[in-house]
Amino acid sequence: MLLYLDLDQFKLVNDTCGHPAGDRLLKQITGLLQTRIRTSDTLARLGGDEFGILLSDCTPDQAVKIADTLRQAIRDYRFTWHDGALNVGVSIGIVEITAETESMASLMSAADVACYAAKDQGRNRVHIYQQDNVPERHREMQWVSRLTRACEEDRLELYFQPIVPIGNNADERRHYELMLRMRDEGGRLIQPIEFIPAAERYNVMPGIDRWVVHQAIASLAHLLGDTRAPYSIAVNLSGTSLNDDHFLEFLISELATHRPSEGAICFEITETAAVANLANVVYFMRELRSRGCRFSLDDFGSGLSSFMYLKTLPVDYLKIDGQFVENVARDPIDRSMVEAISQIGRAMSIQTIAERVESGEVLAELARLGVGYAQGFHVAEPRTVRDFPHEQRPAIPLRKLG
Repeated sequence: MLLYLDLDQFKLVNDTCGHPAGDRLLKQITGLLQTRIRTSDTLARLGGDEFGILLSDCTPDQAVKIADTLRQAIRDYRFTWHDGALNVGVSIGIVEITAETESMASLMSAADVACYAAKDQGRNRVHIYQQDNVPERHREMQWVSRLTRACEEDRLELYFQPIVPIGNNADERRHYELMLRMRDEGGRLIQPIEFIPAAERYNVMPGIDRWVVHQAIASLAHLLGDTRAPYSIAVNLSGTSLNDDHFLEFLISELATHRPSEGAICFEITETAAVANLANVVYFMRELRSRGCRFSLDDFGSGLSSFMYLKTLPVDYLKIDGQFVENVARDPIDRSMVEAISQIGRAMSIQTIAERVESGEVLAELARLGVGYAQGFHVAEPRTVRDFPHEQRPAIPLRKLG
């Protein structure tokens, strides 16, 4: 049996504590693993924050037990550096080595698929490779092929959804989020949740993001050329684009060419993408903020250490994770989470946006908690970008919030 281990949040240790801390952590994790495997097993570092363990004379059930023991040991381990302490996790993929195993390359590929599945399930998990993982990867590759054809045939479309001030939050600027859609060969509109995961895994997203950014900066600026009201367009950026060395150069060039007004472009990045490579993302954000762009941190609250990053990340908006917003009027835990985010936002002069606002009851509760903006089907549905210049959406007055 082969175990493929990939540390979770290792880049965060490097970015927050420095590479010497990362090196020390790797040495300590190596020692931890060595004390918990059998003398007949072989441990190797595969590169970066990845390890491989070859388990001899081991059944699949035994391998799962060993992997889970290692996972728990790493999860419970507290890494101390100077005056601070951090926890890391590990995602583990398991592959059985049989007479049918074709080659080392196919074995490592299967291990990578299993490890990715463990991460996809929420990280800090163990996943044993199954043959049905292969069709899933094939489906993803088919999506990549379909997406490539859609780009070539101009079947990508942009929609926008208003982000509306709540109550007495006076803001003359009109806010919108751009949303990507794809038409299939038969004209059916496909939601991004169906094709974005495959595009991210196979590194197609930087090209998609470039197209969306160009449309936002060039086309929408042209559409709004005759309007006097200030506006802000939120554009989602993927984690792969944030780590693309040439993507920042592209953005700077687009901004220099089309010269959108101060605050007109707001780049939206997820909390997960931001902390995955913190130092690079902070540099990325500072370079673009110096050129008049704004930043929104999406899905805020979904991470275990969300508030810890706010002193480092120069964000203008916190978009509260929709899983907390949906039941904010009825679930006391969700209400407390939203209230905490709203309070920390006010303390740091960061505006808060609630996504997935689907009812008046939720909207009224958000107003009571002091959330600044609302976005969702109860407020306004996404509309085609052709309607953009005609969209006028005032703030929601408090008297309509119940």
